[in-house]
Amino acid sequence: METAIKNHSPLVFDRKNLSNKTLLELYESLLMPRRIEEKMLILLRQGKISKWFSGWGQEAISIGAVNALKPEEFILPMHRNLGIFTGRNMPLERLFAQFQGKLSGFTKGRDRSFHFGSIEHHIVGMISHLGPQMAIADGIALASKLSKKQEVTLVFSGDGASSEGDFHEGLNVAAVWKLPVIFVIEHNGYGLSTPNEEQFAFKNFTDKGPGYGMESIRIQGNNVLEVYQTILELAEDLRKNPRPVLVEAITFRMRGHEEASGTKYVPKHLMNDWSKLDPLENYEQYLEEIGVLDEKTKERLNKRVKKEINDGLDLAFAEEAISPNLESEMADVYAPFLQEVIDPSENSNKTEKRLVDAISDGLKQSMEKYPNLILMGQDIGEYGGVFKITDGFKAKFGADRVRNTPLCESAILGAGLGLSINGFKAMVEMQFADFVSVGFNQIVNNLAKIHYRWGQNADVVVRMPTGAGMAAGPFHSQSNEAWFFHTPGLKIVYPSNPYDAKGLLNAAIEDPNPYLYFEHKGLYRSISESIPDDYYTIEIGKAQLVKEGNQVSIITYGMGVHWANKVVEELSIEADILDLRTLLPWDKEAVKETVKKTGKVIFLQEDCLTGGIGAEICAWISEHCFKDLDAPVMREGSLDTPVPFAPNLEKQFLPVERFTKKLKSLINF
Repeated sequence: METAIKNHSPLVFDRKNLSNKTLLELYESLLMPRRIEEKMLILLRQGKISKWFSGWGQEAISIGAVNALKPEEFILPMHRNLGIFTGRNMPLERLFAQFQGKLSGFTKGRDRSFHFGSIEHHIVGMISHLGPQMAIADGIALASKLSKKQEVTLVFSGDGASSEGDFHEGLNVAAVWKLPVIFVIEHNGYGLSTPNEEQFAFKNFTDKGPGYGMESIRIQGNNVLEVYQTILELAEDLRKNPRPVLVEAITFRMRGHEEASGTKYVPKHLMNDWSKLDPLENYEQYLEEIGVLDEKTKERLNKRVKKEINDGLDLAFAEEAISPNLESEMADVYAPFLQEVIDPSENSNKTEKRLVDAISDGLKQSMEKYPNLILMGQDIGEYGGVFKITDGFKAKFGADRVRNTPLCESAILGAGLGLSINGFKAMVEMQFADFVSVGFNQIVNNLAKIHYRWGQNADVVVRMPTGAGMAAGPFHSQSNEAWFFHTPGLKIVYPSNPYDAKGLLNAAIEDPNPYLYFEHKGLYRSISESIPDDYYTIEIGKAQLVKEGNQVSIITYGMGVHWANKVVEELSIEADILDLRTLLPWDKEAVKETVKKTGKVIFLQEDCLTGGIGAEICAWISEHCFKDLDAPVMREGSLDTPVPFAPNLEKQFLPVERFTKKLKSLINF
């Protein structure tokens, strides 16, 4: 940053053809976040707010950008972009209530500061992980492009956040798909206290653009006219000629990362040099010099801004502290949706279908039912996916709706969320469920939490080819459903047969909430049944008793259903076999009923034993059905090792033999 400051002369403003009215509007727009900043620092010292992330000295970037875009164009800000929120005319009383954790705030007290969005204002707020914003912007822009709206999307990143993999993935996808996204990088010298030379080895972000095949522009971020005019011209161009552009805005953060961290790590001469480039003071001086701003006007505007701030604060402070309401807390985890189960007609034709065919059939019918459904995944286009589930889809539905993606799971999951925010449905295929780890953050922190945080649903289904038995080794055989079972806000389904596979997939796509849809690779072509050709759905959260008996209850799902059936036939055991079908939410009533009926229960899962879904359900049975039990609750799963490659090792890893022994023991208890 020391080099950067030497390359900058004092701010030079060029009004070009801007009217006096526009110049004054930009001035008033700049005043608002600065005066709020001043007030927030006082309130912080008084203990009336808990934390503050300051954008002092960087306001011109937000104000230039927000005024350059149309109100209906989405902006994805970070925590130093207060001007985006005020520039979109958010009611100050709600904004201040948000900062204070009040009920009328945008997150109802569930998240703080700028971690929220508002569809009404076309703003999508950040999460603390920063980088995922880029991919969400891609999805929003993709939706605009597919809808043939001439709109751009603008997303912010700090120079520190650019070190994250999500930054690379977001830029790469936007460039490959030629999405109208303006990536604004606030180059302010530090990631918290870490200077840029310890963040990256290049000098300027404009060096990165060509590597992604996109244009890049460097601007003086403290010059509100330069920011405004640059973004204005870019937006007009991108609306007609969609493509991404990287804009590097050189600026400096005059206060700490957040107030508690201070600025002692910053050399004093840098603070002194950059204070001379204050965006508000310099612009104010310029307007005075050209006769657009006089003392009377300045006093009037400042008085009006301060009054609006004080009035908003009075309303926010007058609001009572939140009274916890258990019912509303639980209700807001998922977007409201009342499923109406669609049964196939009585006269529906039936066709013998394997599991893989049933999934493909359901996906195809959902594509026909929902013209706004977009499929994304590696090799799903011309190739038809590695398991050929989307074979022929590109020819039938077109490349816009059946999209091959780069190898970037996080960006594609984030783009799915962006599509949902902008009115589309998304299906994202993980080539193998194992690969979802690369996009874990997007699922558990964005898709799962967004409705609870600020009321935005995530209409995304993630298909997960899963399971062992094919001697595919540690990275193509894992059962990882338990990773997500612990995460509120997700729904998880796992069919064991072709009929359920089609019905559960259709139901998941109908529901505007985020789903993980697990499909066992070993069942794709090994089982088949005659199922309706009609479109139909299955009730989410409803287990199915696939076999009935009085001796024992076997609770399982997926491949476990087939293992259980085979074992009880071999042992001539009269067993209830309960196929959960939906793992989250799971069917407590069905579990309770079968336990009460037999008094003996064992849970079977393909996943490793420790920390699996069976552990939770068995614990629940012990707590809620103890009086009905005639034996200890048992469970069996795979070994607590990675999945081995050699067939004999994999056979030992899987739970079938151990389950057989344990089932015998339970029967004889």
